[in-house]
Amino acid sequence: MSWQYRSYQQPPAGSTRPAILDAKQGDVTGDGIPDTVYLYGTKPQEPSGFAEGITLVIQDGWTRSRTTVNLRHNAGYGARLFLGDFTGDRTADILVTIDSGGSGGYIYAYLYSFRDHLLQELFDAEKYSQSSKFKVNYENGYKVSVASPQLDVLFTLDISHKGAEYLSPYYREDGKLKQPVQGEVLALGALYPIVTDPAGMRYDLMALQRIIGAYNADTLGYVQNLLTWNGTAFHSSWLSVAIPPVKLISHY
Repeated sequence: MSWQYRSYQQPPAGSTRPAILDAKQGDVTGDGIPDTVYLYGTKPQEPSGFAEGITLVIQDGWTRSRTTVNLRHNAGYGARLFLGDFTGDRTADILVTIDSGGSGGYIYAYLYSFRDHLLQELFDAEKYSQSSKFKVNYENGYKVSVASPQLDVLFTLDISHKGAEYLSPYYREDGKLKQPVQGEVLALGALYPIVTDPAGMRYDLMALQRIIGAYNADTLGYVQNLLTWNGTAFHSSWLSVAIPPVKLISHY
């Protein structure tokens, strides 16, 4: 299996003709012959990076025939492709990622298998976000709980370092909450291919969701979920919470 980035001449800025947003080569059909995968879209606001009408096109390396895939969400920024084997069948799968461009930092992402010319959707970011739900609550003692009843897991974040200006609207001087305060785990914000089997060049997916406090700009951390294909679907093989660093206060 092999793939590489290829560049193509683009139409002029503001053109309504479809442009090639990205292209990769790799064997996605399983016949041993490299195929070419394209992302097309129109770029009415170039050079902003925004494109609409984004469409996936798969060109068979042997017959040169083309298969067009219409994406559920087909407008956004930075549309890009990645080819890699996520299922362990030694055939490249097709990962499409598009940035929404909104303040939440969401992405649209789709993973497809095209082995034997049969299109199968392996992953959809929107469906994942709908199923990956968490409850975020401020707790007494300058803590924030991040819980998933579905997965039966609980994470506790320490926010005592945030200082009086941040904490005083929510907490009394004794560390007790003045009233219930809730945060949120946002929809999928990033999705990264992770090599978990270097010998076989098999990939997993690292899914990131941002944890916010009482308002969108207040990032408390990130839910990190390593997703592994189990033969029928992706399942969580490792779940954690990452928190942003704070300044190291020396006692010396």
